[in-house]
Amino acid sequence: MSMKGKETMSKQNERIVVGKFGATYGIRGWLKVFSYTDNPESIFDYAPWFVNHKGESVEYKVEGWKRHNKGLVAKLEGLDVREDAHLLTNFEISIDPAVLPELPEDEFYWRELFGMQVVTTQGYDLGKVTDMLETGSNDVLVVKANLKDAFGQKERLIPFLEEQVIKNIDRTAQRIEVDWDPAF
Repeated sequence: MSMKGKETMSKQNERIVVGKFGATYGIRGWLKVFSYTDNPESIFDYAPWFVNHKGESVEYKVEGWKRHNKGLVAKLEGLDVREDAHLLTNFEISIDPAVLPELPEDEFYWRELFGMQVVTTQGYDLGKVTDMLETGSNDVLVVKANLKDAFGQKERLIPFLEEQVIKNIDRTAQRIEVDWDPAF
């Protein structure tokens, strides 16, 4: 069981935000791209890109991309002059979740864990997953406790440590079984 991807910064109409555009680069409509994906270049594996512009989702195809200094730049189809490309500066890039690769049975995208019920091996209901944090050493589940939590907890931070803490994740039942003391 392993975790994949920061592909989930926020959802727009169930689309997944994978990055954002920076400033224009050159005069031919190229833009800097800030990627939120684990491997920054894998943002170019997902197509098409969508930009939410004045409440409407506009589709773009990437015509070309390259590394530039320590970052990435891309050329979008139909944007051939700097002024047109400049209008996309700071806009988020999102993709349709259907274009993400299917993961093996024992791997999960973060977004799949959001909303799952977290229950201890003794059957105590700890609440629901509302977020994930990256701490460097391991990922952490942010679990919003139920209103009438017997231990008075509002939120729990549970380390995503397979086998030690995370005992089972059931996609169908939308539940995560953990070996965790509800008092924490």
